[in-house]
Amino acid sequence: MPNAFNFQASPFDCLNTQEQDLVRNSVDIAYFKEGETILDVGSTPTHLFIPIKGYVQQLENGEEVATYDPDDCFDGRGLIAGKVSSQFIASEEVVSYQLAKSTVTELISTNATFGALLFADLSKKLNALAERRSQYEINSLSLAQVSEAFLREIHIVEFDTNLFDVVRIFNDKRTNNVLVRSNVVDNKELGIFTTTSLQRAILAKYPLDSTPVGPLSNYKLITVEAKDHLYEALAIMIRHSVHRVIVMNEGQPIGTLEQVDLLSFIANSSSLVVQGILSAKTLEDLKEAANQITNLITLLHRNGTKVAMIGRLVQELNAKLFEKAWSLIASSDLQKNSCLFVMGSEGRGEQILKTDQDNGLIVANDYQITPEVVSACDQFSAALIQFGYPECPGKIMVNNPAWRMSEKDFTETAKHWLLQPTPDSLMNLAIFLDSHAISGNSLLLENVKQNLFNLATDNQFLMARFAAAIESFNSEVGWWNRLLTLGGDHSDNRINLKKAGIFAITHGIRSLALENHIRANSTAERVRELIQIHKIPQDLGNEVVESLHLLMELRLKSGIAELETGKAVSGEIDLSRLSTLERDLLKDSLSVVKRFKQYLRQHFHLEFA
Repeated sequence: MPNAFNFQASPFDCLNTQEQDLVRNSVDIAYFKEGETILDVGSTPTHLFIPIKGYVQQLENGEEVATYDPDDCFDGRGLIAGKVSSQFIASEEVVSYQLAKSTVTELISTNATFGALLFADLSKKLNALAERRSQYEINSLSLAQVSEAFLREIHIVEFDTNLFDVVRIFNDKRTNNVLVRSNVVDNKELGIFTTTSLQRAILAKYPLDSTPVGPLSNYKLITVEAKDHLYEALAIMIRHSVHRVIVMNEGQPIGTLEQVDLLSFIANSSSLVVQGILSAKTLEDLKEAANQITNLITLLHRNGTKVAMIGRLVQELNAKLFEKAWSLIASSDLQKNSCLFVMGSEGRGEQILKTDQDNGLIVANDYQITPEVVSACDQFSAALIQFGYPECPGKIMVNNPAWRMSEKDFTETAKHWLLQPTPDSLMNLAIFLDSHAISGNSLLLENVKQNLFNLATDNQFLMARFAAAIESFNSEVGWWNRLLTLGGDHSDNRINLKKAGIFAITHGIRSLALENHIRANSTAERVRELIQIHKIPQDLGNEVVESLHLLMELRLKSGIAELETGKAVSGEIDLSRLSTLERDLLKDSLSVVKRFKQYLRQHFHLEFA
């Protein structure tokens, strides 16, 4: 292999000298013509690819989701899972290193950091924040517990079970090991017999139908506790040079954790959360699923998943969680005759870590709001608090009669918000415009929103009053000086990113969307539609979305750090803890916010509002 292999590129920069020699001795070079499919959906991958020259597109359902440059690598997730889930195409002539699966597996088994980095690289980090994170930050196994991963069923046999019967279990149960009971009286220890042990027995020419499994078993089980973290399990596997551990709970074996399943957990953890929600029988079951959502957010963030994608996924998971909780609380009749919805950042798909719950209920006009309905709403709000979603300080929740009304009453209330624009009315209107149905008859919500859009037509004074809320947080104007003067001993190095920029972006775009009857909820989707109808300059619209996502990314990173130290999520960031690149990008993003606010002032004539 040429000596030019770049061991400074992630994930190969964590390899020691021996591991680098393994790569040098194993790697080959492959060539692909422009437009050639390197990996296709459903295929079984045999190599990890590291481009030397040219670029590779990753496509899902015909859409590009990532581009791989020289020194990037792909498809580690497919290699571990055993199946490719995307299409990888040479966008131009590509020369690439290819590293065999057996070599990659060996590197993973001897170097935990390599395994974590390999997965992190597969989910492209924000282009602006492509800095190398510390091992702790990128180690996506650091929060998940062993019990959260896929555990293979255990099979226990007696000491004198013959090898032929054990082979039958291997075949019928599709397993590669059994646990074996000791034949010593009062000895409850278990041994393990694996396919490797079977190979040794065959080579020793033991008769399968008469040789007991007990004497050939290893009674020094390598175990972990179900509550242990996954990175601890991986460390134990590495320490003992094994590819599986037995998982114990209160002294009893409950399953086997294979190394390949441990790493595959990274790619499949979101589906585990969904399974937990759908299979929940009680609100207590759902509480555990809610906790897993927070862990998943951290895992995805450390894998480099784009913040917009995390927000979208969390929106769907929360919707599943809330819908399931409502189904466990509300009668089927109430569910059919109402629409439960969420609002604000949750409705836009831009709330990631748990903050205030914003939700409401619209009931069909011919359906009575009985004490049973009120009780269901009270139980729902209480359940969400138990799940970790705090009570809204403004009481924008279904347990508040002001957010629990018939379709007719909700329509009149929304009309009042728009036509009598007091500060409270404008706040309620803004939150409601982001509403997103999660359970029941969604037409009830759509009808109320349609009436709002009809009233907003050609009423420039109303639109100006509504858009003027972008000036609400002018107290944050000192952010620029604080960014410029970082490095001294300052006590005011924290800023609230919602006040500094997020609200101005989301509300400004929301105002333009209302004016132009755009029904999309997310800020990015609203911007795309505004650009299409030429209601915002394309360059400004794209920069606004990029700035929003950067602010969300920094806010998420800070929030995760707060959670890990036992603090409540504040929504603030400590400027002194930003890297030089992050600080420069923050300056650029907030400069975009200033330009966007100036555009809104001119567009809505806010000097007269």
